Amino acid sequence: MKSAIENIRESVAYWTATGKRIEKFEDMAKFKKVKITRKLVLDCKTRWNSTFMMLEVALPYRVVFERAKQVDKQYDNLPSDEEWEFATHVVERLRLFYEITELFSGTDYVTANVYFPKICEIKMKMRQWASSSNQIIKQMSKEMTSKFDKYWKDIQDLLGVATLLDPRYKKQMLTACFAMLHGIEPSSYECIELVDELIARLHALIEEYEVEEYEYQPCEQLISSMKAPAIMNVFNNIIAKQSPATARLQDEIEMYLKDGLVTYTEKFNVLDWWKVSGIRYPTLRNVARDIFAIPVTTVASESAFSTSGRILSDHRSRLTPHMVEVLMCSQDWLRNKYKGGQMKILLFFSLFKYC
Repeated sequence: MKSAIENIRESVAYWTATGKRIEKFEDMAKFKKVKITRKLVLDCKTRWNSTFMMLEVALPYRVVFERAKQVDKQYDNLPSDEEWEFATHVVERLRLFYEITELFSGTDYVTANVYFPKICEIKMKMRQWASSSNQIIKQMSKEMTSKFDKYWKDIQDLLGVATLLDPRYKKQMLTACFAMLHGIEPSSYECIELVDELIARLHALIEEYEVEEYEYQPCEQLISSMKAPAIMNVFNNIIAKQSPATARLQDEIEMYLKDGLVTYTEKFNVLDWWKVSGIRYPTLRNVARDIFAIPVTTVASESAFSTSGRILSDHRSRLTPHMVEVLMCSQDWLRNKYKGGQMKILLFFSLFKYC
């Protein structure tokens, strides 16, 4: 891809080199009646998001660059029609990854329920790219699909459960996702079987959890309150304790899945929903709490966008594990704007202990 967009990069570099050239470029845009909405920006070669932004800004000014070639004889890096066309294809594909990477690596950690639909969107797009007439795009999509399939098998079960536990999605979203992932009909036997497998995994998972519905009183209190209603309470407690919890837990899942979907909204806090509305499913609520505590990604946004690799300096390599932990905790507390005196005291003693 580097050689295909090199002329665009050189063009942007040329027309952003000095203030006079920027002014001249804006004048040519006015002559061609092209409105300057965003200024040209040069990319960093090792950060693909900056390359995306450079191309996204430059593409609408194609006619201005063509005019610049006629006006300025020193400008000799005008991209060809094929290069402009290829840049258009690249921007279309990078935009998808740019938006999803920004979502996954936001400062407010994204819960796992948003992951499955977005990854399915990527898979669907890659399937479309595989039929591209451009051989570079076609080869790229082939390699991307191979890596996608390698890692997807390791995470799809847990992320599928997270989708099930989103009251906006449940089985319906899983059905749509599997249909897109495998290129099959939503009503097909294979699609139904895949959804049923994930529901079965949720059934197996919930058995690891147990909610105590009744709290037992001390023997002295029970004896002192041996009236008829109290006896029935004790009887019910014993029956609840001795009866297997499996049936009750499985009924909880079935009730949740049969209940209607919550109206879809883009900004939806699934944790708040389980905290307030999920009290009808006490055990399932504990499962949701643990599932959604898993971060979508542990990769920092700068690492996700960078292709240069990590550089470990002497200063960083000398940090002890304890100090790294202290710094991470401090960053987490500050990010969440803890201002209480108790938290400040904890932070002070932690730093004092390990510094």
